[in-house]
Amino acid sequence: MLLKRGETCFGAPERVFLFIVAVRDVAAAGGSSLSEFDHDWSLETLGIRVGHHRTGEGEHSEPIFATSSFVFSTAAEAAARFSGDTAGNIYSRFTNPTVRAFEERLAAMEGGECCVATASGMSAILATCMGLLTQGDHIVSSRSIFGSTTVLFDKYLARFGITTDYADLADLADWERRITPKTRLLFVETPSNPLIELGDIRALAEIAHRNGCLLVVDNCLCTPALQRPLEMGADIVIHSATKYLDGQGRAVGGAVVGDRKRVGEDVFGVLRTSGPTMSPFAAWIFLKGLETLALRMQAHSANAQRVADWLVRQRGIGRVHYPGLASHPQYELARMQQKAAGGIVAFEVEGGREAAWRVVDATRMLSITANLGDVKTTITHPATTTHGRLSEAQRESAGITEGLLRVAVGLEDFKDIRDDLARGLLRG
Repeated sequence: MLLKRGETCFGAPERVFLFIVAVRDVAAAGGSSLSEFDHDWSLETLGIRVGHHRTGEGEHSEPIFATSSFVFSTAAEAAARFSGDTAGNIYSRFTNPTVRAFEERLAAMEGGECCVATASGMSAILATCMGLLTQGDHIVSSRSIFGSTTVLFDKYLARFGITTDYADLADLADWERRITPKTRLLFVETPSNPLIELGDIRALAEIAHRNGCLLVVDNCLCTPALQRPLEMGADIVIHSATKYLDGQGRAVGGAVVGDRKRVGEDVFGVLRTSGPTMSPFAAWIFLKGLETLALRMQAHSANAQRVADWLVRQRGIGRVHYPGLASHPQYELARMQQKAAGGIVAFEVEGGREAAWRVVDATRMLSITANLGDVKTTITHPATTTHGRLSEAQRESAGITEGLLRVAVGLEDFKDIRDDLARGLLRG
């Protein structure tokens, strides 16, 4: 299916318009043609070039369409837009050119047909569940997921008759055991937050499809620069754009990437109706972030590898969690499905919470914050922050100990990161 001039990825629930990376002759009204974009371009080039439909002003950088609504030349044109008979902008809750540019670019980078941008990573997960699940459906999720995702599944989706079981991320037999005739969706973070465990995406996709389920992968920690789950059989990819897609801690947003039916119609329909919308300004920030994503992810990974290598040699540390270490139980899997090991290092400090907090409080450069994906290195104590809303039993089951610290390694000089961490470790 080829797009006609002026058509976009999305329309009314009754009709959907598809963006395909390989399309060569799409043009926005009054703007430049996508014919300049080659579907064989590398990820680095896609992250810089895709999605910008130049206006009649001839701008070189993507414009910010800071408008709530759009005008129509006639009443008939307005009616045709609202009905989906013709493509075009209607209202910025669900059609905005700046947001659409981000959606097209990220879809191209992930190798998906469509992308829906949302107000946050959590709203991306919520919109996916609301768009694809109904009362009585069942989710099997990896146990090692973001704390708020667990709360969403157990507290809020459960109110509407959607139940969730949790499997050991790396235990494929455990996934198989937990699937029931009502299971519709397998949800996985890989690598996981904060323990950096890995799930075998290809194997999980095979299990999901054999059982008539969808595989949804949260690709927040790797991004398409390091990992492309759709190429390995996943059906949908989730992002917290707040993290590495931005890369500088400036904005909050999320995204869902997948095919034209499930994402372009079902998830988009939730966004159009309920409105967890990404702002044009945030979309512009994320567009700029995507331009440097590949470079940043390689630099984050290189710095994190040096931090992990240093941590394993320090006294008072029980275990270092990083898939770039040969000691990591899924080291070989990481090498197979990721281009690099990523920017997150977790480690367990001997002495529990008191010792862990001492390390945190001794830092002078590292930012004490639960966010990650920033050029600035951040440090947090997951048991009392990102996973603090979980019960003690849930944290224990997920391996979140009182001595665990998570460092999102930034782009500062390695020696400065090392020396800042050493302050607290040496005091112990």
